[in-house]
Amino acid sequence: MKLLLLTLAALLLLSQLTPGSTLKCWNLHGKCRQKCFKKERVYVYCTNNKMCCVKPKYQPRNLPWKV
Repeated sequence: MKLLLLTLAALLLLSQLTPGSTLKCWNLHGKCRQKCFKKERVYVYCTNNKMCCVKPKYQPRNLPWKV
């Protein structure tokens, strides 16, 4: 019985720690992470206080005629 409870507890903890389950942000082009990859930049922050890492080609460009 103790082994069954220990197994259930371990499975419950492992189900909470799923690797690769990052939240999507910035029109589904970015991912919420603690640290961005080398070719990504931070444009906004996610609701969970992590950075929204977006590749530069998906970020809006500043138009030179608008101030």
